[in-house]
Amino acid sequence: MKNSRKFKLLMLLLASFLISGGLAGCSSKKVINPNVDVKVGYFPNITHSQALVGREQGSFQKSIGEKNKVAWKLFNAGPAEVEALFAEAIDIAYIGPGPAINGYAKSKGDIQIIAGATDAGAVFVSKKGLVIKNLKELSGKKIAVPQFGNTQDLTLRNIMSENGLKDKTKGGTVEVRQASNADILSLLQKGEIDAALVPEPWGSRLMKEAKTNIILDYKDLFRQGKYTTAVVVVRTEFLKEHPLIVENFIKAHVDATKYINKNPDKAKEIVNKQIIKLTKKGIEKDVLDDAFNRLTITNDPEKDSVFDFVNFALKEGFLKLEPDTKNLFNLTTLNKVLKEKGQDQIK
Repeated sequence: MKNSRKFKLLMLLLASFLISGGLAGCSSKKVINPNVDVKVGYFPNITHSQALVGREQGSFQKSIGEKNKVAWKLFNAGPAEVEALFAEAIDIAYIGPGPAINGYAKSKGDIQIIAGATDAGAVFVSKKGLVIKNLKELSGKKIAVPQFGNTQDLTLRNIMSENGLKDKTKGGTVEVRQASNADILSLLQKGEIDAALVPEPWGSRLMKEAKTNIILDYKDLFRQGKYTTAVVVVRTEFLKEHPLIVENFIKAHVDATKYINKNPDKAKEIVNKQIIKLTKKGIEKDVLDDAFNRLTITNDPEKDSVFDFVNFALKEGFLKLEPDTKNLFNLTTLNKVLKEKGQDQIK
């Protein structure tokens, strides 16, 4: 009997040891590899200047901590970035408001805007020898934009609507074409289109290389220049899982914004250096200077302008249903960072 009791006691102790060891093993698995790859999408474009400056200076990597890693992912089009966000191939992205809105609407809130990046930075020009003094003179003209439904396209369609003009596909008299910025330059030089509304630095390039004329400069296009051209978005799930990482990313973004505005000449050099690395071709200094003069580097996503773009997209059929935009913006983290740095918060 005594031996039987001893055996049972030993078995209970052994079971207790195994259970506690198993639990310890489960617990250790949760913390054994806390490292996170933060996958960030961006363009080799001056409208994504914070990403370019921050990458060159290593400030984003420093901010998120050495145990985590910033993995930069290069894109040339907003829709491709949105698909990458959906596929969890990227977690945070610098992107235009048009694709950001589409991504939010399509995913029903899986993507949120967490900061602004750039305002304005676009220009509406006509081909060499064509001077447009009255916007109604755009009737019968061929006008190019970089992409249907993007910021410049929505801006153009709003301008047309305000002047009683419509796209030919909707029974109007204006032919709106979609072409890459490089192709737009070629089309203008050949005289195959009459005008174009493009982002910088392409606007400045068109003026220099195609001898175009300004129809509307950046301040005249929309809201006196207070409209967003690039924002920062995050996967909502990533924000919930890694709030501190997102906060530290935003800290680096805010610091980059301040650096660029305080050191514009040095910032332009850094931006151009990154563009050369990424595309093998830089921007000439005079073009770069002109382009930056049309930009506002900012943390403010210009919420009202984004809501206007939502309305434009609905009106033009790029959005089929009106999205519930109450969670389109999540500026809690940005405002926390701005408050800590003694900067004005975004309302």
